[in-house]
Amino acid sequence: MASTPDSTAEAATERSAAVTGRRHTAPAAPGARRGFPSATLHDSRVDALDGLRTLAVALVLVYHVDRTLVPGGSIAVDVFFTISGFVITRQLLAEYSRTGTVALLPFYRRRWLRLVPALLAVCAACLALATTTSLWGFDGSWQAVGLAVTFLTNVFRAADPEAYMGGPLAHTWSLGVEEQFYLLWPLLLLGLLRRLRARTVLLCTAALCVLPFLWRCVLWHPDAVHRIYNGTDTRADELLAGALVAVVLARLRQDDPRLGLLRVWAGRLALPALTVLALVAWKVPVTGSAGLWTVLWYTGGILAVAALSATLVAGLELRPDGLLSRLLGCAPLAWTGRNLSYGIYLWHYPVVRLLASLDVEVGLLTGTVVLTMAMALLSYYLVERPFLRRARRHRT
Repeated sequence: MASTPDSTAEAATERSAAVTGRRHTAPAAPGARRGFPSATLHDSRVDALDGLRTLAVALVLVYHVDRTLVPGGSIAVDVFFTISGFVITRQLLAEYSRTGTVALLPFYRRRWLRLVPALLAVCAACLALATTTSLWGFDGSWQAVGLAVTFLTNVFRAADPEAYMGGPLAHTWSLGVEEQFYLLWPLLLLGLLRRLRARTVLLCTAALCVLPFLWRCVLWHPDAVHRIYNGTDTRADELLAGALVAVVLARLRQDDPRLGLLRVWAGRLALPALTVLALVAWKVPVTGSAGLWTVLWYTGGILAVAALSATLVAGLELRPDGLLSRLLGCAPLAWTGRNLSYGIYLWHYPVVRLLASLDVEVGLLTGTVVLTMAMALLSYYLVERPFLRRARRHRT
């Protein structure tokens, strides 16, 4: 039988003990026997990733107010996907390494408590405006709410973009993608963990990252742009890229030279990756029609952005002492990303629709920022934080 990294390390320890005359009795890390020796070392929050969330949600807000400022601003959602895939997979692997399983029902309960109460608050506000005013921005709110709370907005947008665009809750298409991924990925990952060796789980995750790209190539047609943009199956590589980073980091021991090499190169490439993403946001009309560029974007471009985002995530995780990590991890950015980014994302688009319905033109961006921040703060302190406390009480 071929030796595993765990068995090799144990043999080295025994040889060292024989030479020195001492035996090492310190227990192995909880995940070592399950093939993920570093899983429990990488399950805390990373301030720099929270700061990156702040930049991403700010970019989305500006994009929805005035696309001419950042034509490719929608790639901030791609970055969100990769961060989400990384964070969720890291949590799942840490739990599996500690306990030998993943408690799925508590996981789904925590997801519900984290996401749904704040979403319901936004939906209630949209319905209130739809029923008490004649503002055109809130037409179709009942249908929009029904799809948003069931996380099906992306499915309807992908199926028939002409018939349904989402009204004041059109932006919840991305929540649909994430929640559908959260529903399926833990089940699939747990099945892989129970049946396969850790190295094979890593290889399977890497292979899964390529499948959405191949599927996009099969689906590609100029009329399929909306289908590809909104589909969970066609955007899953962005989430899986983050998952792959989490699996790799959990798989490598802290004294593994490959981890040291990864740390060096991820640290070097993080800033270039962020720069390329910023240039795309600034100059490339991702959601427009740009001939050959559109073809390239909706086939391989999405995977390329996933790779850039994964590189950035790995660099911030592995080099917390780096300049970029220190900048993104500064207290205001980190606090905002940790506590307000979800609320900002939920509220910004209804605010954009509200101000547009009121024919606000002067100071539109400033007004959107101020009102969105106010609603996000109210959402955090009055809705999200109480439910987050409940979620922590039910954490296993």
